[in-house]
Amino acid sequence: MSDATIDPTCEPPRLGTLEAQVMDLLWERGPGRIRDIIDALPLDFAYTTIATVVGNLQRKCLVVAEREGRAVSFAARVTREEHTAAVMAHALESSPNRAASMLHFVESMDESDMALLRGYLVQRAEPAER
Repeated sequence: MSDATIDPTCEPPRLGTLEAQVMDLLWERGPGRIRDIIDALPLDFAYTTIATVVGNLQRKCLVVAEREGRAVSFAARVTREEHTAAVMAHALESSPNRAASMLHFVESMDESDMALLRGYLVQRAEPAER
């Protein structure tokens, strides 16, 4: 994966089923050529189908092409966690009542996620208090 940050001009995209499978492979296994992606998928897809999906993911700012001699390898532009955070941020930004949306989300969290969030907020506040 590259050190690229999420492009603010790109709205976090919704992924179709096959797009999500391809992104999962790139996030879990790292960069790959079209043939590598096809070989790793659970079903047998045509080369052109996966090439089209990867092209769509490039247009959605999720995948970048990397030249390797005459071959082209494709890699995720951002981590799965960065993408998830961007989707969550977009959901909050598009809400007419950001505070209410955030509170509903926090109320839906289980106790372990709540503890993780509390710990992060305490840690983040500590340097400001010094």
